[in-house]
Amino acid sequence: MKNSFYIAAFALISFASCNNTQNAKHAATPKNDDSLNISFDDYSNKFLTELWKQEPEMATQQGYHLNDSVLKIPNDAYWNEGLAFVNSNLETLKAFDTSMLTPSHLTDMKMIQNYLESKQWGIQTLKQFEWDPSAYNITGLIAFMVASNDQPADIRLENVYKRMQQVPAYYEAAKANLKNPVDELKSLGIAQNEGGLSVIESDFVDSVKASNFSEEKKYKMLLAAKNAAHAIKGYVAYLKSMKGYTPRSFRLGKDLYAKKFELDIQSNLTAEETYKAALERKDFLHGEMAKISKQLWPKYFGSKTMPSDNLQLIAAMIDTLSMVHVKPEDFQSAIEKEIPTLVQFIKTKNLLYIDSTKPLVIRKEPAYMAGVAGASISAPGPYDKEGKTYYNVGSLEGWPADKAESYLREYNQYILQILCIHEAIPGHYTQLVYANRSPSLIKAIFGNGAMVEGWAVYTEQMMLENGFGDNAPEMWLMWYKWHLRTVCNTILDYSVHAGDMSKEQAMNLLTQEAFQQQAEAEGKWKRVSVTSVQLTSYFAGYKAIYDLREKIKAKEGKRFDLRVFHEKFLSYGSAPVKYISALMLN
Repeated sequence: MKNSFYIAAFALISFASCNNTQNAKHAATPKNDDSLNISFDDYSNKFLTELWKQEPEMATQQGYHLNDSVLKIPNDAYWNEGLAFVNSNLETLKAFDTSMLTPSHLTDMKMIQNYLESKQWGIQTLKQFEWDPSAYNITGLIAFMVASNDQPADIRLENVYKRMQQVPAYYEAAKANLKNPVDELKSLGIAQNEGGLSVIESDFVDSVKASNFSEEKKYKMLLAAKNAAHAIKGYVAYLKSMKGYTPRSFRLGKDLYAKKFELDIQSNLTAEETYKAALERKDFLHGEMAKISKQLWPKYFGSKTMPSDNLQLIAAMIDTLSMVHVKPEDFQSAIEKEIPTLVQFIKTKNLLYIDSTKPLVIRKEPAYMAGVAGASISAPGPYDKEGKTYYNVGSLEGWPADKAESYLREYNQYILQILCIHEAIPGHYTQLVYANRSPSLIKAIFGNGAMVEGWAVYTEQMMLENGFGDNAPEMWLMWYKWHLRTVCNTILDYSVHAGDMSKEQAMNLLTQEAFQQQAEAEGKWKRVSVTSVQLTSYFAGYKAIYDLREKIKAKEGKRFDLRVFHEKFLSYGSAPVKYISALMLN
């Protein structure tokens, strides 16, 4: 899963509504198409410039550093200004004549509009700031700033110092916002804020001590760090001591879920339609897995009687193949060794251009990111094109032997290779490098999660289709098993948040029908209890991309070139697949 260090702030730009509307109306009566599109470019650039003033946390993550020293305080004024901005700019967008915009500009406009509508709905209806304690955490972005190398160290530390001075007020506002927190999100907020304390007390402090600042300045900076850490500890203590409230259920409910799916996924299908498609896909995968398991049975079990039940047959074969895995202490190094193999395969098969100048750094998952996913990519923003991309790997250090064994059977020798395809090459890492090269900042900045996750899932299948793993039935079986995760993510997420699926039912789905290890299934239940809709992005995006490829193959016939398809698809940045489809098919 692609990870973001910042809490997505709501837009607070103080554009003058009347001036914007007048400018857009003037632009909407152009002499020709070019003048309107130039006017829209001008609007987009001004929009982003003002956006970064009011969303400095988001700006920093995107590689825009003019406002790095500012930490917005999430109080009532913040939400009110945000709502005023959203309403003003939605009116401004109405004034543009969409029939005269180029397809690319029209896509940008729709992405800005979706962003604004999502923020409007979030402030007025979802109100997550009232029930999600984990939404308040300043440590991730500070860690990003301290570790970054796109600015001199003294400039970065100075900006962190100024930001830290605002941390006590930030957490006081967080306390005031919370009314009926979700217990599961409260636990996550406690764990992640406690995990991030080392960023303040160690990483920043050590960097300041090694800096070139005067002793007096160092004293002030270390004092600010001490006060910031005290504020974090105070917030954690507040969460632990909260009493006298009725916890909100972590389940969104069908109506909220449907709207969030519409805004987040931006699919041509509804949440319910996507759920039904996932159920059909699950049945298909079970059929294919049964065929391969019957083929492999004599090789691994000899004359032993084959189970008559297909799910039991598949489970037995998967359990046998899963026993071959790395040692806990070798998990990260095994991932590091896999990356060159993937690069060479893609070059040999001429599947896609891989930019070798963009660094990929594999690292232990930072503590402030713990609790959601075991592997993720943290990529530089479009303003920081030379920044490092991090492949974050969850650590097994300190795990009980039985839990570590369960986890490693899930990430066995086959799955570990597929994981690296998904997270790194040609999955997330590769796609995000392309996104940062897109000429449209809008498409890169307001990237669609379903496109990003869908591409990573699509590449798994694409690599196997082109012979990765030597077309071995074992590899295909284990990919089908891995792909069931994608499918069952959607089934699980919809059934839990739009329905009333219990943990017992969820565990049965994941362990008995998706053949996941107990540790993996437990982790997925935790994840579905602290997130919503995001788990559907994998299958929704995959299905849209695969369907697009097949349509273009049918249209072009023998002229179809897979590399051309991949590079053209990625050239549109991280736009929703439904918009990319319209651009490519036309």
